[in-house]
Amino acid sequence: MFSNHASRASTPDSMSVVPSLWVLRDVFVNLYYAAVAPAQPQGPWVLIDAGLPGSAGKIQRRANEVFWATPPVAILLINSYLNHVSALPGLLAAWQGAHVHPHPLELPCLTSRSSYPPPNPTVSGGAMAYLSFLYPKKLLNLGPRVQALLADGSVPGLPCWRWLHTPGHTFGHVSFSREEDRVLVAGDAFTTVVERPAGLVPEVAATGHDIAMHGPALREQLLQLARKFDEVARPKIGRYVHTPATADASGVRSVPPPVATPWAKGLLVAGALASVALLLARGTQKKRRSAKSANKLQNPDRYAERARRQRPAD
Repeated sequence: MFSNHASRASTPDSMSVVPSLWVLRDVFVNLYYAAVAPAQPQGPWVLIDAGLPGSAGKIQRRANEVFWATPPVAILLINSYLNHVSALPGLLAAWQGAHVHPHPLELPCLTSRSSYPPPNPTVSGGAMAYLSFLYPKKLLNLGPRVQALLADGSVPGLPCWRWLHTPGHTFGHVSFSREEDRVLVAGDAFTTVVERPAGLVPEVAATGHDIAMHGPALREQLLQLARKFDEVARPKIGRYVHTPATADASGVRSVPPPVATPWAKGLLVAGALASVALLLARGTQKKRRSAKSANKLQNPDRYAERARRQRPAD
């Protein structure tokens, strides 16, 4: 099995996590291929998540390598953010029999009825969070190809697995658990709702980003995160710190007003200073041009002589 000290640089983009579960790294996000029957690793299978824009071909090629071009029984979604759903149109066109299965609270985002609440760029201090306001806002409409996960916890196509509602990152964020060997496809859940995954005591945790972890080191880090969650993981500033957005089956119902965070204030100050610097630079250049023009008028012979010296010889 892979080492807990492995890194993105030291591991391939595609590899086996545990028997019958494979990961494909799509730039900075992970998606997973799960065999329906662990005893038949190259039999029927399910795709978990659908990657970034332009990744449909890559996802299909890896599926063809592992499962001999057999289309998936189902496509499961951890949530409906851009990096989890962008290849769906291309994949559904190629795999006509497959349906997409998200949590019911994600359905409005996949049927053009509602978008996610505005992003909170200060939530983590990371570059992806800071740039979240630039993400595309266009909604998907998958029509009858999308069907919600059932409330009984069963997972379409994976009878040995259960789905768990782990909200926080999104309203309908879910994780997938295989109880017989305590494998957890956690998605983005650990930094938003850590208590439940820690309570599961997983042996292997495959996440939406970075390398999967396993064994005692995983369990110890989960317990530490659960104990110190407010200290190390809860945002201190931002739009949703004190009042969360709310949603129901129809979509987003309420969103708190924007707040002037230090990050936003800093951006405004930086923009203002840059504008002032640009105006000053333009003013200085204009003054120099005006002074040069005045000198030419006052000393025409001097500038004519300089022009003759700079003219290339015949």
